[in-house]
Amino acid sequence: MPDWPPAPIKTERLVLRESEPRDRPAFIELFASPDVGTYIGGPRPRDELERTTADVPGRRPGLFVVDLGGALIGMITLDPRDPKGHAAETEIGYLFLPEAWGHGYATEACTAALGWFAETHPGERVALCTQTANAGSMRLAAKLGFTEVERFEAYGAPQWLGVWPSVEPSRRP
Repeated sequence: MPDWPPAPIKTERLVLRESEPRDRPAFIELFASPDVGTYIGGPRPRDELERTTADVPGRRPGLFVVDLGGALIGMITLDPRDPKGHAAETEIGYLFLPEAWGHGYATEACTAALGWFAETHPGERVALCTQTANAGSMRLAAKLGFTEVERFEAYGAPQWLGVWPSVEPSRRP
């Protein structure tokens, strides 16, 4: 990642920023939520999260807090990956609190994060991997312009892998 953290990224309704101490309760809620955990291996025990979550959770290069009106509603990660099997050197991930679902926040936030990435990493592709059963994530991948590269089985479930920006089939890895 280039110099981190970048200046906060502002969209029409959201701010993508670095994590702060006030985000800790929402981080715990995010990872303890059974709804959020459905496609990522399940929720983590709240008591474990209370003990192990840092005072300033998630403060690391590549992690954006998605802030709505001063409160964390989700997070986006842009993490380096081994391109073997991932079709790109960076993978985007996202988690949003259930009360933030269905309002277009994920689309707005991911679009902003991908725009920042495109400016700071010209020409570099981004991978997105999700379970095919995760209909919301599959819709988001399509809205963001990810193109399917492959489907495979992992973690006991069918997975979908796409890349952004879209590539011609002849250029796919």
